Amino acid sequence: MKKQGTILFALPGNEELTEKLALHLNVEKGVSVIRQFPDGETYVQIQSDVKNKRVILVCTLHQPDNKLLPLYFLSKTAKDLGAESICLVAPYLAYMRQDKRFTPGEGITSKYFGKLVSVFAESLITVDPHLHRKKSLNEVYNIPNKVIHSAKLISEWIKMNIKNPVLIGPDIESKQWVSKVAKDAGASFIVLEKTRLGDRKVLVSLPQVDAYKNHTPVLIDDIISTAGTMIETTVQLKKAGMKPPVCIGIHAVFAENAYQDLLNAGVADIITCNTIPYKSNRIDISKNIAEAIGMEIHQV
Repeated sequence: MKKQGTILFALPGNEELTEKLALHLNVEKGVSVIRQFPDGETYVQIQSDVKNKRVILVCTLHQPDNKLLPLYFLSKTAKDLGAESICLVAPYLAYMRQDKRFTPGEGITSKYFGKLVSVFAESLITVDPHLHRKKSLNEVYNIPNKVIHSAKLISEWIKMNIKNPVLIGPDIESKQWVSKVAKDAGASFIVLEKTRLGDRKVLVSLPQVDAYKNHTPVLIDDIISTAGTMIETTVQLKKAGMKPPVCIGIHAVFAENAYQDLLNAGVADIITCNTIPYKSNRIDISKNIAEAIGMEIHQV
């Protein structure tokens, strides 16, 4: 029997994940229409009954500027139609990196985005947000939130698919996370020294790797955007006489030609979680998200 009172809506591009969540939870999938008028404005219609129901909006937030208004309109429409509450499931959460004023005059966009989302969502579920300078998502969002961690799933994938791995973290900030993945995978790890020269240019320095010549390097990062760090690391690994690396990321942002550029650099494979739909998705985090939703359902 389906749990009464909960309904999932997929924003465009989130249909596959929403289908998996609905199956895990055995709850209703809502029907909505989101399209553009000829002048570019957004049309929203909810065709399912949402009155007195807990509405779950599934919308991963890469390329967020085009998604925010449809998401806002769908949320406000659901509330106008009598929804009991709105929970946003955003497996990838945008605008997390600009969390301080790095140079004079910059906007602290993570703070502004957090306040904006908190206006139309009453709770938030996300996966491994970029929290390098924040201890908690509560510092950015003033609504109840749940952060899901993918480290254990990544460790399991490595154990099942890679023989004799050595994990490589992109920078000192990643050490705590990479060390946990390595421990659970029963693998060694090293961490790079990285200097960022701009949005697309980085310098990386490998530590001593002679002991790992017979290992398979596994490059791990939370977000693969321009892939600059992984490409530069692959170049350095090749110079050091190591095997082509396997690249694993949580969030497959892949700006412009980043995916192909990374393949062209000579990597062995590219693997990501399905927080953002992409052909590299091979680690399924839907069960973990469903468990978090289920906990919220039972608390209501």
